[in-house]
Amino acid sequence: MQPLLDLALLRNFTVVAHSGSISLASLQVGRTQSALSMQMHRLEDALGQALLHRSGSGVRLTAAGEKLLAHAESLLARHDEILADMGGAGLKGSVSLGCPEDYSIAFLPDLLRGFCAQHPDVELRMVCAPTSELRPLLHRRQIDMALVSVSDPEGSEVVRREGFVWVANEPEPAILNQSSLPLALSAPVTLDYRAACDAMEAVNRRYRVAFASNSLAGLIAIARSGHAISVLTRMAVPPDLHIVSLGLPELPTIGIALEFAELRPSSAAKALGGHIRAVLPALRPQQAATEPASPRL
Repeated sequence: MQPLLDLALLRNFTVVAHSGSISLASLQVGRTQSALSMQMHRLEDALGQALLHRSGSGVRLTAAGEKLLAHAESLLARHDEILADMGGAGLKGSVSLGCPEDYSIAFLPDLLRGFCAQHPDVELRMVCAPTSELRPLLHRRQIDMALVSVSDPEGSEVVRREGFVWVANEPEPAILNQSSLPLALSAPVTLDYRAACDAMEAVNRRYRVAFASNSLAGLIAIARSGHAISVLTRMAVPPDLHIVSLGLPELPTIGIALEFAELRPSSAAKALGGHIRAVLPALRPQQAATEPASPRL
């Protein structure tokens, strides 16, 4: 006779899988560490397969554990949908959304304010990180969905398009006259880094990366200091900085895409995704950039 899977065990298994630690997961589910560990052993015995690699630093999923996690999350999401539908209740559950820091500053306040007003019983968790870090989190199902930057602004999952711009503390900063232009950029794996370097090399303009950081605050700070020109998405430029166009090559437009960890996301994740697709394309950023003055001829 096939074993029956306990939904409570599966739910606790997903918490262990995402936290990577029995001790951390025990705090989240309200059980002792030993009791939760016994539950994981019971689940492994029921399935006849090892689900977790255990070590002194925590736990990680085996291949069988990865397979079970996908099934468990789909089953639990469907279970919650059935309860909500039969009970006539509003949308419940939790959803984790990842996005780069500049998007969170420019768009998230208005996006989340509207969604939370419509669905007050949905618990939201935010993770701010560069796209290069969000994609592994999606792959490991440590977040449910993410707004990510893509080089193709016409991609099928693109929700909004944003242009890269050169940014400095003045419309025509004196450092433009330096033989090797100092730049403040994100890490080399990011789209803004590649866009800036490719644009400069395309016009044979000498440059040097004088400051590198994945922190938006750091890039803005160095631009404000006047020691380097930075590259930001247009909507992320604060009002005290200037978009520089004189003597610099044009930068490309990128897409903001919405990606999910699951092919069949939970009801809460689907609802948030639908809200983002409906609202984000026309949303005005929280802060406006200072447009450049007419260039000298």
